[in-house]
Amino acid sequence: MTAVAAPSVASLVQSVDWVAIAPPTIAAVVALAVLVADLFVGERRKPVLGWISVAGLAAAGLSLLPLIGDARSTFCLAPSQEACSYTADRFTLVIQFLVLSGALLTALLSISTLKDAKNANKPLPEGEFWFLLLSSAAGAALLPASRDLATLVVALEVASLPAFALVGLKRDDRRSSDAALKFFLSSVTATAVTLLGVSFVYATTGTLHLTKVATELTHVDGQFHTLAQAGVALTLVGFAFKTAAVPFHFWVPDTYVGAPLPIAAYLSVIGKAVGFTGLILVTVIAFPSYADVWGPALAALAALTMTIGNVAALRQQATRAYSAVRLLAWSSVGQAGYLLVPIASAAYSDDPQRSIGSTLAYALMYAAVNLGAFAVAALVARTKPLNRLSDYRGLYAARPLAALVLGFFLLCLAGLPPGIIGLFAKVTVFSAAVDAGLGWLAVVMAVNVVIALFYYLQWTAALFRAPEGEPAAYRASVPLTAAIAVTAVLGVALSGAPQLILHFVDSGLFS
Repeated sequence: MTAVAAPSVASLVQSVDWVAIAPPTIAAVVALAVLVADLFVGERRKPVLGWISVAGLAAAGLSLLPLIGDARSTFCLAPSQEACSYTADRFTLVIQFLVLSGALLTALLSISTLKDAKNANKPLPEGEFWFLLLSSAAGAALLPASRDLATLVVALEVASLPAFALVGLKRDDRRSSDAALKFFLSSVTATAVTLLGVSFVYATTGTLHLTKVATELTHVDGQFHTLAQAGVALTLVGFAFKTAAVPFHFWVPDTYVGAPLPIAAYLSVIGKAVGFTGLILVTVIAFPSYADVWGPALAALAALTMTIGNVAALRQQATRAYSAVRLLAWSSVGQAGYLLVPIASAAYSDDPQRSIGSTLAYALMYAAVNLGAFAVAALVARTKPLNRLSDYRGLYAARPLAALVLGFFLLCLAGLPPGIIGLFAKVTVFSAAVDAGLGWLAVVMAVNVVIALFYYLQWTAALFRAPEGEPAAYRASVPLTAAIAVTAVLGVALSGAPQLILHFVDSGLFS
């Protein structure tokens, strides 16, 4: 009887690349530190927790610098090292930079919001707020590095679950509670569907690692082919929900209105980054052999999403309460449609990574200018909390720089000069659709760009009209001013040198 050699302990133990996993780890550690510190910090010194959070997010962002260059992987299958659960390549670094920078700007906006809530005798629990924000940022930073379906789903939920609580943190506000409940129930349903899809994929392939899933899906027995297709389709549903793609978008307007304004900004950028990142990973890396399933589906979703989003934004009434936030919410749905176009194009392209590069370039532009628009909205909300579109009339007379900056951000979103980066980003997305042979989708996009021009220009024009009565006095703060200044500098720099992000279109993203 031949003895079977047991695997050595050395083959089962692997070292952890702490440098590679530093960005999400630092965010998570600072989150725990803030939660513990909250127990010992007096009520008057609670604002220090916000600055600790800002410093922690800045440190997490700086930890990306040693990772620039070669791709690094950890938590790999031993001893072959063929498949890894965590990979820090160019794609990962770009998304982590977007996520951590967006979370940092959100933190700056939140400092003023928390102070205003306390002055209005409607204080928000600061320790819980910062813990939840940092935890969500840690999950969002983990997701782009995830290279197996289990880690991907866990990262998705770590990014999402704290966001539910953040939306409902205004305990005395019914809108906040309703928004959190709607967001939670719809997201939980989408997650359940995604887990069902992952289980189908695992059942047909016997693996969770994305690269191995891609290989095994090409060898699925005929009797399991339908099960594999169902698994692919169901897995995509959860990520489509996170991107606010139609028909999974219904939670967006009420959630943005009910949430604290910085959290609405966070969801519009980081929440979308999470969804699009997961969508890219499962389609391009795990399911390339099923491009005939997800390609047409994403193309149809892109057309539907941009159309519904822009038409709904066009219908917003200037005098309705919170109409400015609702317009930004519906605008973000429309922008999600544009972001879906290159991912759908990857199914038909000979160079999928080039198409994905178009999505990254557009996402970086969108993140900078959309966070900037929300920052100016937060400034206006300090004086006019109902945040109507009509409240922005004559903003130039009271705060000239804020009006100019907001006008610039809106022109970037519209794709008009001097917002050159918005124009170039739209051209790259349009080109991705044309190069992939999706001419009909390019036409739909062109029509929607024209629709969006109307409401962006209408809002921009209102900024420079004569105010009704005396100009309002808008109260700025140092963190709020810093957030507006940073986003303005980014927008101007990218418009002056669009190659800073457009080179992702022609560069290799995945290791």
